[in-house]
Amino acid sequence: MISQFRTVANQLTLLRLIFIPFVIINVLDQNYGWALLLFVAAGLSDALDGVLARWLEQQTLLGQYLDPIADKLLLSSLFLVLSFMHDVPWKFTVIVFSRDISILAISAVLYATTDLRNFSPSIFGKMNTVAQVATVFCILLGHVVESRIVAAARVLGLWLTFAFTILSALHYIILVNQRLRALSQPKAASAR
Repeated sequence: MISQFRTVANQLTLLRLIFIPFVIINVLDQNYGWALLLFVAAGLSDALDGVLARWLEQQTLLGQYLDPIADKLLLSSLFLVLSFMHDVPWKFTVIVFSRDISILAISAVLYATTDLRNFSPSIFGKMNTVAQVATVFCILLGHVVESRIVAAARVLGLWLTFAFTILSALHYIILVNQRLRALSQPKAASAR
């Protein structure tokens, strides 16, 4: 397990975790230029760690869990802080948090009580993450430059986040049901 921490990709993921408090501090201090710069750096490290993991053949089980955790911590924290700063209406943050906490709780219970280990994100979950990243980017950019296009993109991003959050949650429930049925089928067949 220690050797998995030493891969370049996982080191970049850990670096992304270190960015989180600094992005939040800069948002709270209304240093939006720095917050935007750190957020973009975190996003680049996210893209780079995936590319390097495949290119260097360093894909690890730790990375499969750590990468989405880092993404969720960054995005959920920013949604929460931006709601306190009155940049994101609370209904969007409540939806984002409700989905993420529900998925985390369900995954933990299933991991502890079943043989299910495949918790990889669906296409809708990935689209949800993209919508959240784009929304946060537009909100931070809107504090740096005044633009009607950025303001419109912020509103669109919030509604896309809302839609993809609900859609990905429903899709996750369907996927978990299918995976649980697939796990129980071999046992049912061998019991006959």
